[in-house]
Amino acid sequence: MNTFKIIGRIAVTLAFVIGAVFVGRELWGHYMDDPWTRDARLRADVVGIAPDVSGLVSEVLVKDNQTVQKGDILFRVDRERFAIALEQADAALESSKAALEQAQRENQRQQRLGDAASVQQKEQARTTEQQADASLREAIANRDLAQLNLDRSEVRATVSGRISNLSLHPGDYVTAGTAKVALIDGDSLRVEGYFEETKLPRIHVGDAVSIHLMGQTETLAGHVESIANGIEDRERTSGSLLANITPTFSWVRLAQRVPVRIALDKVPEGTKLIAGLTATVEVSDGRQKQASLSASVE
Repeated sequence: MNTFKIIGRIAVTLAFVIGAVFVGRELWGHYMDDPWTRDARLRADVVGIAPDVSGLVSEVLVKDNQTVQKGDILFRVDRERFAIALEQADAALESSKAALEQAQRENQRQQRLGDAASVQQKEQARTTEQQADASLREAIANRDLAQLNLDRSEVRATVSGRISNLSLHPGDYVTAGTAKVALIDGDSLRVEGYFEETKLPRIHVGDAVSIHLMGQTETLAGHVESIANGIEDRERTSGSLLANITPTFSWVRLAQRVPVRIALDKVPEGTKLIAGLTATVEVSDGRQKQASLSASVE
């Protein structure tokens, strides 16, 4: 009887050991080999909206976190000043037209006089007409520039998205070319996962991806859009434009992390998509599944 008890205990122990080994192997494979990572971010392109003219802000037509469409007016810059400049350009244009008409009449009169007019007078009349024509073309260009400045005094959204971190107020002075409004491009929302280089062989463009945003219960669906072709080499001191992903620890040799761009395919209704949120992503190895399916069919 005691022998059976001992054998039973040994069998139970072996079963637990085998189960632990199996579970440990699966966990090791999951954490070390499976293409998933908690190091992912929801990202979007941030468009800096800058005025094309300098001046005082006369009106701000949007609020912080407001959704806008491409072409919507965000703010206006000293529109009255540019309207006055346009009127001045229109007046200069009319004056140039009158001067050209007068020069043309004088040139024609000198030509009709024939030998009664000296060569010098004829040349002077032609020169005056040419100068008046050049002045007219310059006046037209100045008028077009004044109209362009007036049009550009209304600063519009270049993409559809949401205003973020707005701190612009009427009376602020803005400089041409300096971004004053941050606009998050809604069409550029995507997830970027930073995968260890040891997991890249199991990630392919087009693979399905499950996305879990931290703090939200909904599961988002996407697919691998692209894989980065280069990352920063920290052994070099010169600057680089490539992605620089800092390892978690510095005292051990860790696998480098490579950005993988993931496009969003399906977003559950009510999900809050905020650029910068942390996400956990898991890639389905489409090629491995296809190989397994083919093997089972054969």
